[in-house]
Amino acid sequence: MTRISLIVLGAFAIMASAICLLVLVPNAMLSDVQAPPQLQPYTAQQLAGRQVYIANGCIYCHTQQVRDPAFTTDVDRGWGARATVPADYVYDKPHLLGTMRTGPDLINVGQRLPDMDWQLIHLYDPRALVEWSIMPGFPYLFDERAAGDVRPGERVVRIPGPRAPRGVVVVARPEAIALADYLISLKRQYPVSDSAQARDRMAMGGRDGSH
Repeated sequence: MTRISLIVLGAFAIMASAICLLVLVPNAMLSDVQAPPQLQPYTAQQLAGRQVYIANGCIYCHTQQVRDPAFTTDVDRGWGARATVPADYVYDKPHLLGTMRTGPDLINVGQRLPDMDWQLIHLYDPRALVEWSIMPGFPYLFDERAAGDVRPGERVVRIPGPRAPRGVVVVARPEAIALADYLISLKRQYPVSDSAQARDRMAMGGRDGSH
């Protein structure tokens, strides 16, 4: 056998081992994970909002995972009462765990901030609510119109303080409402059994790359 053949064979063996250990084995361990009774499937509007979340790159600044309190301060920060487990993501395809935390973790943002008006204001202009926020606004998810141009059933977003636009009202577009609805749906505070947490930590071991 030539040296090149040995190199190719070795590379193939390394790739096969990595696929087995990092893909096939975890997939087998998680194949029977069931959704907790308290976890509800996303509504059509929430799924649409999830696509808006993905399209606008929210995953680049926010994670959706609370890490084990034995190793991190995620729980102390108020991001959740427990570490997230694979069962929390049964309806998330693909999952949006994320790796960067330029902003806070969002897996329980609906528990912390369940108010639709707050979420819409924050999406339009984060600094209208949090002066020091570095989050970009998403004003293109809204329309600015004269008060007389608001149609029945449309949602007017009342921006507080000096950052409110003058002479116009802010109207949330359907995609802004869907995104806010999706964020409010993110609630993973229900209890899970100790055995489930232990099993899920084993299944997820070594795959938490968040900072």
